[in-house]
Amino acid sequence: MSINRQIVLASRPQGEPSADNFRLVESPLAPPEQLADGQVLVRHHFLSLDPYMRGRMSEGKSYAQPQPLNEVMIGGTVGEVIASRHPQYAVGDKVVGMGGWQEYAVVNAAQPGLLRKVDTTHIPLSAYLGAVGMPGVTAWYGLMKICEPRAGGTISVSAASGAVGSAVGQLAKSRGCRVVGFAGGPDKCRYVVEELGFDACIDYRQHATLDSLQAALREAAPQGIDGHFENVGGMVLDAVLLQMNAFGRIAVCGMIAGYNGEPIPLRHPQMILTSRLRVEGFIVSEHMEVWPEALKELGTLVATGRLKYRESVAQGLASAPEAFIGLLKGRNFGKQLVKLI
Repeated sequence: MSINRQIVLASRPQGEPSADNFRLVESPLAPPEQLADGQVLVRHHFLSLDPYMRGRMSEGKSYAQPQPLNEVMIGGTVGEVIASRHPQYAVGDKVVGMGGWQEYAVVNAAQPGLLRKVDTTHIPLSAYLGAVGMPGVTAWYGLMKICEPRAGGTISVSAASGAVGSAVGQLAKSRGCRVVGFAGGPDKCRYVVEELGFDACIDYRQHATLDSLQAALREAAPQGIDGHFENVGGMVLDAVLLQMNAFGRIAVCGMIAGYNGEPIPLRHPQMILTSRLRVEGFIVSEHMEVWPEALKELGTLVATGRLKYRESVAQGLASAPEAFIGLLKGRNFGKQLVKLI
């Protein structure tokens, strides 16, 4: 326990990230008796891998500061308190935080927002990094506050089998919407329809042209689209713009198609005007006021089995770089995690 293994960002990627951009290091871990007042020592059980991390690896302008070189990669974590000098945290408490790509973290628990106790009686610990964590709240906010689902309307979502997209679709179904997803591959599309309950799912890999993709979308959403949740960009967004109803709403959560610096031009931006669309980008950490309401609903749905989710789990800290690269290429199925214990 005297050694803490960590993964740091060794270099900034040029184009697609590679394993060479990361480095595994070992750092001494101070003994628990040396904790300062208010500090908590956490042993991480799972760490979260998320697409936003790719943007942080670059120095270009973004909504957050770049990940510093030679420092522990940023990331969400869940784990167990193994030593505490804070009155509200006891040894054995399960917690969620932003501990980063490392096996242990010393956290100043007195600072608001750095650590939160969670109840694992009815919700698995790992779910607090997915359906009942940041991805789930991201889905909830974009759907509820931007897409504004209404019974009888149609909601579409890209990356529908992922941690965010799968929650968007299920939440929209629970509000009486027709839901159309986009996913890559027949297995993911089958899962989205048969297990998650979407009305339709389009395998974008089967459509080499915009005309082909648009035809498939017209068949899946014959009444047009009222709200769209965008995670990818590119040709999917082009097809959606052509199928949006007047006064439709588009929540822009991610643009994975351009995360490695590729241009992602719009073929028909005039549809924003023609259909009088509202297109709004958002970062869920800027809307902390909705987290309690969102987490209450998400937690209840997961605990009662009404919100389904899937996890891809890599084993051991050393597997994190390759698992992250796979995530950006769509190799994961559901929420990508790394199991550390």
